[in-house]
Amino acid sequence: MQRATIRLALAWLATALVAGAAHAEGRLQRGHANYVLHCSGCHLPDGSGKPAAGIPDMRTTVPQLLATAAGRAFLIQVPGTSGSSLTNAEVAELMNWMLPALTGRQDIAPFTTEEVTRYRNDRLDDVAAHRAAILGTSR
Repeated sequence: MQRATIRLALAWLATALVAGAAHAEGRLQRGHANYVLHCSGCHLPDGSGKPAAGIPDMRTTVPQLLATAAGRAFLIQVPGTSGSSLTNAEVAELMNWMLPALTGRQDIAPFTTEEVTRYRNDRLDDVAAHRAAILGTSR
């Protein structure tokens, strides 16, 4: 009887792990789809942006922004993110796909819905000035 119970518990655990991995993969796929639909028009599919038009290359700018808490908040506070029609959970999914995909870094702490909610409610007046202040550059 004990072996049957152990086998059943192991089978349940394996099923739960597979389901959890599939759920996480689904969140990443939704995050990518939302990037394509809501961000890639300006930032381009590869994140290179249009620097001449004031749309920075996220592949180089985002790692610099992630070096500070203010920069992490900035990514949520920019108008394209804070004013989008996405829910806070969808913004978190988008960020959690985008940050590693465009920077190549796997060590970025995932955004939570609560964190997005907190940052999103504090919108920016002058995006370029705020970005320059965080990065220590001039406009």
